[in-house]
This record gives sequence, structure tokens and C-alpha cells, in this order.
Amino acid sequence: MSGKICRLLVLFFLLPNIILAESGEKLWLRYLPLDNAKVVDYTNAIRSLVVAGDDAVISAAAEEIQMAFNGLTGNDLRNVNRPGAGALLIGTPENRLIRDLELSSELEKCGEEGYIIRTFPVRNGQMTVIAANTSAGVLYGTFDLIRRMQTGESISKLEVNESPAFKIRVLNHWDNLNGTVERGYAGHSIWFNRPEDWSVRSAQYKYYARANASVGINGTVINNVNADPNVLTAEYIEKYARIADIFRPYNMKIYMSVNFASPAVIGGLENSDPFNPAVQQWWKDKAAEIYQSIPDFGGFLVKANSEGQPGPMDYGRTHKDGANMMAKALQPHNGIVMWRAFVYEPGDDERSVQAYNEFMPFDGEFEDNVIVQVKNGPVDFMPRESFSPLFGGMQKSPVMIEFQITQEYLGHSNHLAYLSTMWKEVLDAETFAKGVGSSVAKTTDGTLFNHELTAISAVSNIGRDINWTGHHFGQSNWYAFGRLAWDYDLLSEDIAEEWVKMTFVHDQKFVEPVVDIMMRSREAVVNYMNPLGLHHIMGWDHHFGPEPWTDIPGAREDWLPRYYHNASEFGIGFDRTTNGSNLVSQYHSPLNKIYNDPLLVPENLLLWFHHLPWNYRLQNGLKLWDAMVYKYYEGVEEARLFQNRWDRLEGYIDDRRFKEIQYKLKLQTTEAIWWRDACVLYFQTYSNLPIPAELERPVHDLDELKELKFDMKHHN
Repeated sequence: MSGKICRLLVLFFLLPNIILAESGEKLWLRYLPLDNAKVVDYTNAIRSLVVAGDDAVISAAAEEIQMAFNGLTGNDLRNVNRPGAGALLIGTPENRLIRDLELSSELEKCGEEGYIIRTFPVRNGQMTVIAANTSAGVLYGTFDLIRRMQTGESISKLEVNESPAFKIRVLNHWDNLNGTVERGYAGHSIWFNRPEDWSVRSAQYKYYARANASVGINGTVINNVNADPNVLTAEYIEKYARIADIFRPYNMKIYMSVNFASPAVIGGLENSDPFNPAVQQWWKDKAAEIYQSIPDFGGFLVKANSEGQPGPMDYGRTHKDGANMMAKALQPHNGIVMWRAFVYEPGDDERSVQAYNEFMPFDGEFEDNVIVQVKNGPVDFMPRESFSPLFGGMQKSPVMIEFQITQEYLGHSNHLAYLSTMWKEVLDAETFAKGVGSSVAKTTDGTLFNHELTAISAVSNIGRDINWTGHHFGQSNWYAFGRLAWDYDLLSEDIAEEWVKMTFVHDQKFVEPVVDIMMRSREAVVNYMNPLGLHHIMGWDHHFGPEPWTDIPGAREDWLPRYYHNASEFGIGFDRTTNGSNLVSQYHSPLNKIYNDPLLVPENLLLWFHHLPWNYRLQNGLKLWDAMVYKYYEGVEEARLFQNRWDRLEGYIDDRRFKEIQYKLKLQTTEAIWWRDACVLYFQTYSNLPIPAELERPVHDLDELKELKFDMKHHN
């Protein structure tokens, strides 16, 4: 065979990747053609569409299945009025076609947003039915069917019953009105201060709504919890209303972060004291104004008396007083208040114990439409920390968990860190609030404490970057949060496989190694940043690179990395035992005893709860210093492994995304070495112990590392 013919054949086989070069802007909703065998299976099962309903949400579901079916199979679904062999029937019991199927007893278990997908025998074949009590359920059932097709599942014999674990499943955007994003690593805000025409923005907002609906997310807070009071002005209420109109067909409610001082700042009142009748009336009038423009407005998210934000304690009142005042303003409209429990101020109490101390006295005293929003851990979205003791602590008032999709402490958008494994670790954690079986998930989903109002949230990583999240793999965390918010019993590995197939390709030679990388990635990041329960030793101002040496003159003590690792010639770690800050006593028995004992506490939380000498012996016989160093080096080796494995996958996906991910993985390895060297060399100055001889030497020196931070943080 001539060289010319060989080159032509190579070009022929590479042509699909050249043609289909992708930017990532389509997320997991690409709807590209499937292989012929799947096309035959799916077109044999479904050939026509019967839409039993005509509201906007069911219409959106019908539009989605038509678009997906055409993209995946190359065939259109015929719209027909009556079901028969090969039909897909979607609708609610309000329509006779669904009522005639006699599914009422099964639908009773589905609730407001659940659904049934069934294969029914009919003359000359079978039909597929998506039935739900509401149009929202039909929408979610439609996306379920599409996901099964996208991932190559059989749809010939379906028997699916689904309902969400949490009533409210919401994204929190930390977007500022000037277009910047706090802890945003994917460009400027998609919501505020944009130059594009409304037609461009509205198309993006529709895609955003579709992506959220596809994983069951039903709400979003589009502005920062450090809220600008101006968001409550008529100008911004009108902007929110326009966006809410786009969300509505996808069962998405819009929420608003509000500044507690708004009545005084923009309302002209003397103060914002929740006991002031004029302040109470101001909030009632403002709520009525919002609902006039947005009838299905979700409610308020409030950060108060934390990190300098105003709140009821400015007037000698309590969190209960502030939350209940706002709740009463929203009650006539069925709105809710999500009141954040992320509260800490300088004082005698160590930061990790403050939220519990401030909120437990008011358990059971909040209005029914208040839910307390609690970060997954008691400090601040650390790569690993114990779960917040408020989960299982507060039992009379509903509590919602707040995760972080944006990788504030996990390498921003430079590092691959699949966070489903982290969230599952928290959701599955045993609180012992009512004995064995009292997982964090069950303390928040209403099952353990019989709460009607349930919710789960996560801080978004979405920006104006064309791939939405800055790192292509950052999309997986948006996807995984939605899937776990719907069903926290799903396995992280299964979620990862879904996402990889929908986002890239089905080829198992690609899928298997990529899923393995994802499943190992979060632990790798923990190891090269904060092993054994170390935490908050990154740069204090940007939260990016390592700065365990940081000492800021005049800064608050609880901001300093040195404060959190407490390294000295005597040892390392934060003492939260009964001899220290006593965080352990906020947990139920036997956890309080387990965490209090260095021989019983899980090794991965050892230095979170204990300050120990450098020569302390772990259960595996290693000295603490050696164990720490091995973890830092293991994290780097994992990053190298990810990079090398990805390099071998060239040709499976389009060249653009492959190279963009390749660049990020190389950068991750470089920054993992930066973290390893910085922490090992700095802590060695206290331990005076050698790096184990079998390990490679650090490639930096400590003085160089202290300057390197200024360059490395700009890689974002």
C-alpha cells in the first residue's frame, strides 16, 4: 500500500473528529448519532409521540424528546393523537389516555415530581408510557428516558418508578451585579452586566434550564449570598422576571439572595431591626412586589451576621428573629427562607463550633417556611472535614445541606476533582441521631424527623467560558450534584459512567479508564493538598496554592493557615477534642467518643480532631511524619497517572477537548508537585525529620515556593 493511500486512510478515520470538534458548550445534552444497532432498537420501540397535555412544561418535554430522538437516531417521531404499537405516550391523569391505564395506585407513590415509565403491551406490539401526577414529573421522566438512550440502555422493557429525595434541589450562584463571580473560575457571570443581546442571553438561559431539568434540579439562586441590596430594586426584579419566564417551562424556580440591611440601605428606613414594624411592613411590601412580577418566585436566601454581613444580631436580635420576620413576609405567597448557618466571627469560640452554638438554641422555633442551610462541614468546604454536627443535631427544624460544586479549595478550574465521591461520603455518614441508620441524608430528606420542607443546594461553578465550567470535567460535578439531589443512593461510579458516555463516547476503552480517573481524583487532590485531616492551609486571600507559612499582621486569627495546622516542634494538627475546642461533644454518641480518641478516629480525619507529635505511631506502624510525606507523594503520583492515562486516549474524542483536558492535567501535575514540595519542606522545618530516602527529592526550595504563589494563582 502506497504512503499516499495510507495518509488518505488516516485522514478518513480522523475526519469525524475533525468535523465534530467540540467546545463543551453542549454539556451532556449533545444528542449525537448512536451506533446502528442502538438506532434499530430504539426506532423499533418508539416511532410516534402522543402528548397527553398542552401546558408549557409538557410542551417542553415533547420538544426535548423530539430533539433527542432525531439527534440520537436520525429519525423524527410522528405526532399522533392516539397511542398504538411503537407509540410514546406522555402525560398526567388529567388526560383520559393516562387515566385509562389505571396507574393511580402507583402514581400515588410518586408525589408531585416523580414519574412512571412503563412498557405496555398493545395490539401488534407495545407502547412506552411516561406518566406523572404533574407536568413536572412528565418532564423529568422524559429526560430519564433520553438519558437511557444516550447511555445505550435497552428501552424495550421498562418498569421505572422514580421520585426525588428532596423537595427543593437548588443551585447557588455567587454572582455579583457587576458581572464578577465570587469563587468563580469559569469567567464572568452569565446573569449580570452582559453586553450581548437578549436573544443571545435567553438562548443560553434556556440551555441552562434544560441542563438543570435533565438532572432534576428545580431551582436556582442567581446572585451572591454576599448580596447587594440593589437586587431588590425594580430594575433587578424585572430582570429576574424575564429569566423566570424562561425557566418556568423547565420547572425551575428562581430565588434571590438578599441583604438583611436592605430596608435601611435602599428603603430609606431608620434601621433594619426585625422588631421594627416599619421594617416588617417593608419586607411584606417587597415580597408582594416580587410576586406581582414572578408568581412562582421561590423565596429568599440569606447570609446574615457572618463575615461582616449585616443581620439581626446588629440590633440585639437573633437568627430566629430575622428569619421568622422574612418568613412571615413570604408566607402569603408560599415562598421560603433559606437561612444560612455559615456564621463565624472573631471571639472565644473556635470557628468549627460556632454554627452549632448559635443555632441549636432555636431548634423548633423557626417558622414552617424557614429551612436552615448548613455547609457540609463545620469550617468551610474543605477538601475533607467532618460533617457538620447540625446534621442530626437540629431535629425540630428542617435543615438543608449546602455543597460546593465550584472548586474553591480543590484547585479551582485547574484540577480534575470528581466530587460525587466527596458528597456521597457526607450524605452516607452516620450521625447516630436516632441510632444506627441515621445518615446525614436521612436527617435532611424528611424521613428521620418528619419534616415537610426539604432541600439540598450546591454552589455553582458556572460562568461565561464556552464550556460553562472552565474545566471540561468540571461539568461532571454539576451533573453529579443533580443526580444525587434526586437520588442520593446512586453510586458515584454509575453517575460518572453516565456522564462520560453522554459527554464523550460509549467506547469502553475510553469510558473505563476515564471513570477510574474520576473515581480516584478527589482523594488524589486531598493527598497532595490536605492529607490526614489537615485543612485550610491554602492562600488566605485567593484560596488557591499552598501557604502553610502565612502570617498576616493584623489579620483575624481564624483566617491564618498556621492557626489551622498548628505546626510546631511539638507536632501538628488541630485539637478539637474535649481537651481542645470540644467540637467532638457536638456529635452524638458513639461518634463523640470515636472522634475524641486518636486510636479510633478515622485516619483521614486524624489531624482534623487531634494535635499529635511528629513521631506518633499510626495504626499501620508509620510515624506521623512519614505517613504525611507518603500521602503528599502519593497524591503527586496519582496526578501523574491521570496525565499519562489521558495521553493514551488520544483519538477517542475530538481533538479540541482532548488537548484542552490534556493541558489541564499537565498543569494539575505541576501544581500537585508545588503543593507537595511546599507542605513537605515547610513542615520539615518543624519536624526536623528526613524525607524517606526512597522518595524523589523536592524540585523546589522553600524560599522559591513562597514566591511561586504569585505566579501560580494566575493560571486561572
